[in-house]
Amino acid sequence: MDIHTAISKGTKILKEKLILTANLDSEILMARVLKRDRKYVILNSLQKISDKEFNFYKKLISKRSLRKPVAQLTNKKFFWNSEFYINADTLIPRPETELIVENVMELTKLKNKLNILDIGIGSGCILISILKERKTFYGTGIDISNKCLKISKINALNQNVYNRLKLFKSNVDKFLIGKYDLVVSNPPYINRRDLKYLEKDVGKFEPRLALDGGLDGLSEIRKVVKKSSELIKINGKFILEIGFDQKNKVVKILKKEGFYINKILKDLAGNDRCIVCTKL
Repeated sequence: MDIHTAISKGTKILKEKLILTANLDSEILMARVLKRDRKYVILNSLQKISDKEFNFYKKLISKRSLRKPVAQLTNKKFFWNSEFYINADTLIPRPETELIVENVMELTKLKNKLNILDIGIGSGCILISILKERKTFYGTGIDISNKCLKISKINALNQNVYNRLKLFKSNVDKFLIGKYDLVVSNPPYINRRDLKYLEKDVGKFEPRLALDGGLDGLSEIRKVVKKSSELIKINGKFILEIGFDQKNKVVKILKKEGFYINKILKDLAGNDRCIVCTKL
């Protein structure tokens, strides 16, 4: 069987399961089987594949048909300018989270040797992307999940920034180490009651710990803001990702903890997604 025929079969199965990205997903999964990139798959569509490769491909298609995310099936996700190792233990990096990195780049064009804290580092995609771009910056990442910290370490080593990164297993409430020029965070912010309404790709397969923001969606945000106000230097910047409907409530929380709101950033869908503020 050739690549094109196999992908056609995979696409048909995924379309029947109403997966909107059926063809794209089928190509990416074939690239995973062949240990090549998607471009190779497209340009070599008439190349034959072995029965072993086709059987592996069918297994991946079957898992995708049950809505398991492509990033977990391939163990990788592209974010900012790099490819990150991903598995089921951490949140899959989202395009909207690149807003944090983009604004850090803007704010730090003329800076050097900044000390950055990432609260809830997860896969490490935010902090590692920043450290990769800013060669004189140093980073600290905390997370309550040992598994996330292991993934962050793998990604930091892969991106050659591990010598400028410190990782700590800690609940945000209990972290007391250091003072920081810049704090970034993408905390869990989904209302617990809404978790059951998430798309199956997310709700069933991504870690609940990284999604559950408590009964009002703000319990983790409150902790992150309070701790950031203690750990950030005066005039330090804080960039926080929020839910699309949380702006007004989060702004109140930030002001109460001594932050001046610089700007609210919208994602590509036009939703309020990040708040940039300064510690007074």
